[in-house]
Amino acid sequence: MNRKYAILVDGGFLKKKLKVKNRHFPTAAEIEAEITRIKVNPILSDHSLLRVYFYDAPPASGLVKNPISAVEIDLARNGHFSENIALHQALELQPDVALRMGETIVHGWELGHAALKDIEANGARAVTERDFIPNIEQKGVDLRIGLDIARLAIRQLVDTIVVVTGDSDMVPAFKFARREGLRVYLDHLSHGVKRELKAHVDLVL
Repeated sequence: MNRKYAILVDGGFLKKKLKVKNRHFPTAAEIEAEITRIKVNPILSDHSLLRVYFYDAPPASGLVKNPISAVEIDLARNGHFSENIALHQALELQPDVALRMGETIVHGWELGHAALKDIEANGARAVTERDFIPNIEQKGVDLRIGLDIARLAIRQLVDTIVVVTGDSDMVPAFKFARREGLRVYLDHLSHGVKRELKAHVDLVL
């Protein structure tokens, strides 16, 4: 019997891990190399690939005004906007890869991590424009991963799923998939994860 598997990639998680490892924004080739590493794992040698699902959200865009200086910043000209767009477009053209895109919402401004650490270490001080960063939230990414896990399980489209994530919010979806008879493999890229996440999979790659 021809057994099938699918790879589900938490794109935000994988991008962060590769950026730390390689010290630059990840390329499509680097993403593909991680996917290939999973494909050639001997434990999947008797399976055929259904599809790779890559979950992410578009980069934030629009104008935001700094609460201290009142200077407007174009988010599309900051950060890794163009690199993210290029990455998504490149992955869309890869064989057997499907992008699942959530939403990106800007909730004004918040004190940045560096500013908070400085204040904690050195005591209260006046804040400056450099202390604030846009408060950007990705929505719907985890939901889409969970829905696809449920769909793959209920329709019995695959026998095994490999999920690349470090997010313990996936535990309910993992439990559901296993109850429906799927084998669930986790690849957390050596990231420190909660024991609960590893306890509710069949194998950690």
